[in-house]
Amino acid sequence: MENETENSVNDNILNMANPLLSGKNMELVDLEFRKEGVGKVLRLFIDKPDGVTVEDCAVVSRELSTLLDVNEVISERYVLEVSSPGLRRPLKKVEDFKKYEGKLVLIKTNELIENRKVFKGYLKDTNDEGIQVDIDGSLYSLSFHQIKKANLEIDF
Repeated sequence: MENETENSVNDNILNMANPLLSGKNMELVDLEFRKEGVGKVLRLFIDKPDGVTVEDCAVVSRELSTLLDVNEVISERYVLEVSSPGLRRPLKKVEDFKKYEGKLVLIKTNELIENRKVFKGYLKDTNDEGIQVDIDGSLYSLSFHQIKKANLEIDF
């Protein structure tokens, strides 16, 4: 039952955050709502084409906090954190993978694929089923259901 409640809270947060961000030409990259230390933390990672500023984060934090409070979305005490996804941005949606084709990525899988669970290479191709990663000239095909975690990597 708790999982259903958590999903409902996450859905309500998304329903408020997405239109707010869209109106500011921003996107929600990731959302975390979990227990940390002595309380709950709601963490949003936002981005926009020319990058987010501290002021962007502050504005979104103030406006979203008001929306969440007025609509009583979260019944317990929590801390709201809004920040940029950083240089190692997570890749969550098909659109994220398409947007960053050609970039260095770090992919972790749920299962062994060709005797490995970690793939660090260049994102070569994306379709609705999965991706291809080029690691030193060898192409690896991964379906989205096999991907546990994906992030951009810093390419020096």
